[in-house]
Amino acid sequence: MTTMTNDVLATVQSKFDFSVDKFPLSGPESMATPFYGLFRSDSMECIGNSVKKVYVPHTTDDVLALVEAAGEAFDDSINVECHFNHGHYVNIAPSADYRRSVCGTADNVFPRFIVRAGYDGKAFAATMGYYRDLCSNLSMMRKVSGTTVSIRHTSGLRSKMDDLIQTFQVLKESWADLTDVIDRMTEREVVMTDFLDAIYGQPDPDSKRGVTVHKNRTEAIFRRLYREHRATSRDVFPTDFKVNAWLAYNAVQGYVQHDATRKNGQTGDFARIIASSNDRAVRTAEVLALDLAV
Repeated sequence: MTTMTNDVLATVQSKFDFSVDKFPLSGPESMATPFYGLFRSDSMECIGNSVKKVYVPHTTDDVLALVEAAGEAFDDSINVECHFNHGHYVNIAPSADYRRSVCGTADNVFPRFIVRAGYDGKAFAATMGYYRDLCSNLSMMRKVSGTTVSIRHTSGLRSKMDDLIQTFQVLKESWADLTDVIDRMTEREVVMTDFLDAIYGQPDPDSKRGVTVHKNRTEAIFRRLYREHRATSRDVFPTDFKVNAWLAYNAVQGYVQHDATRKNGQTGDFARIIASSNDRAVRTAEVLALDLAV
């Protein structure tokens, strides 16, 4: 459901209805240490790594400032999804009306801001990603120049709203570069079997489990590739397995996002999106596809 900014902020506030607080850490026999731990106020779960006394954890209000600034870039009418995993993640999507007003490709690709505000001592990051309607893939191609910006990890971000708004306006302009890269990827061909070999390699023939895993993964990726090829092309699926680099990348990214088993038990669509964005195979597939699109 599309909501205006005030309702969106209320949604984010309700999803992150807790604080992350700093408490001193003790050694054996209550021995004082220079370290502090970060803990969720609702579950007392320990968040991230130990920090020093001077560290000031960011607040939900700081996250709200980021969301509000992103909403300004999308003319206030946005959708949001929220996820917490040792930090705040927010997927910020433009409204349906805005989606129709921006440049999309033939198979409907639309912009997304992904905001990460972690408790790892690193800068906040905002990334211009894309959502592909055809396969429900949400991906962040971070190797495309200008699609990720760093925002200083500090408290009191609402006092810096003008700078934040300008940051998101500049980031929005990278959408044209991203769609240009996508267009070039559609013009380059790869042999899908070679593409997968470059990503996953060949299994050890003496490992029965390795051979089975490789076979099942390859078949799942090819099923996804075949469906998407049929949906975007009138051509018969090529017997030499030559497809464009855009389809090849999305087949791998979509497999990791939607189909691959998660050893750490991550569930939920947004959690899988974040996990796939950090997946080695997806990052390798991006590099290979972009190298062909230069």
